[in-house]
Amino acid sequence: MKLAFIVDPLDTFKIYKDTTFSMMREAAARGHALYTFGPEHLIWSDGLVQAQARATRLTGEKPRWYDAADANRMALTEFDAVIMRKDPPFDMEYVYSTYLLEIAEAAGARVFNRPRAIRDWNEKMGIAQFTRFTVPTVVTRHEAAIREFLAQHRDVILKPLDGMGGTSIFRVRGDDPNLNVIIETMMQHGARTIMAQRYIPEIRDGDKRVLLIGGKPVPHCLARIPKAGESRGNLAAGGTGVARALSARDREIAESVGPRLADEGLLLVGLDVIGDYLTEVNVTSP
Repeated sequence: MKLAFIVDPLDTFKIYKDTTFSMMREAAARGHALYTFGPEHLIWSDGLVQAQARATRLTGEKPRWYDAADANRMALTEFDAVIMRKDPPFDMEYVYSTYLLEIAEAAGARVFNRPRAIRDWNEKMGIAQFTRFTVPTVVTRHEAAIREFLAQHRDVILKPLDGMGGTSIFRVRGDDPNLNVIIETMMQHGARTIMAQRYIPEIRDGDKRVLLIGGKPVPHCLARIPKAGESRGNLAAGGTGVARALSARDREIAESVGPRLADEGLLLVGLDVIGDYLTEVNVTSP
C-alpha cells in the first residue's frame, strides 16, 4: 500500500520515542511505501486536494534516519491511507488543514483520524463528554471562577486548551505567592480560556496513556512517572515511561468511551488517565 503521513519536519523527530516513527518503521517492515509531507504542502485547486509529497525511505542509520525523494505533486486519493500526525498546537492553520483533508475525504481519500473529528474533539474539552470518569473541572476565561474553584479545592492544575507535552501546565495552591501572575499570564487578563482540574495525588504513580485502536483498548498502557519535584509526567517534561497492564478501572474507562470515539471516526486515540480519572482525550497525534 501507499501510505502518506502528514507530519512535522522529519529532522525534528526524536525517533527513540516518536510514535509516528514507530508507525512508519512498522509499515515499512511490512512492505508498504511511505510518503511524507506537512500541512503546509497541501493544495486545493480545481476541486482537487493534492500535496507536495516526498517518497520516504527509512535508512536505519543515525543521525540521518531517512532518505526523501524530491517532492512530487500527488492527489490524496492516490494513497491507500492518509495518516494525520501533525502535532499541536491546535491553531487556525491546523483547522485549515482539516478543511482541506475533509474535502479530500469527500472525494474518496481515506484519512485517519477523520478530519472533522480531530477538529471537533478538543483534547482537553473531550472529557466533558464523559464526566462520570473525571475529577471536578472548570473551563473558563473568567478569573473569579478560577479563584472560586481554587478556594473550593485548594490544590488544582491549570492548563491551556491547546498545548501538548505538559507545556504551560501549573499546579497551584491558594497560598502560592505567584498565583496572581500565573492566572494573569495563562488567561491573558480574560482573553484566553483555560481549564482547572482538582489535583490528583496519584500522579506520583504515573500519568497513564491508554491507547484505543478502532475503539478497543491496547492491553498495556504507558505510565509516565514524574521526575522528582514535578507534577507532570509527560516524557517531554522529563517523565520516565513504564509499560503496565491496564487496571480494571483503566479498562472500564477505555471500554466505555472507545465505541463513541470510534463512531466519530477516531481510529487512534490516546486517553490520559491519572489514578481512576480520565483527564484528556488525545486525538491529534497520540
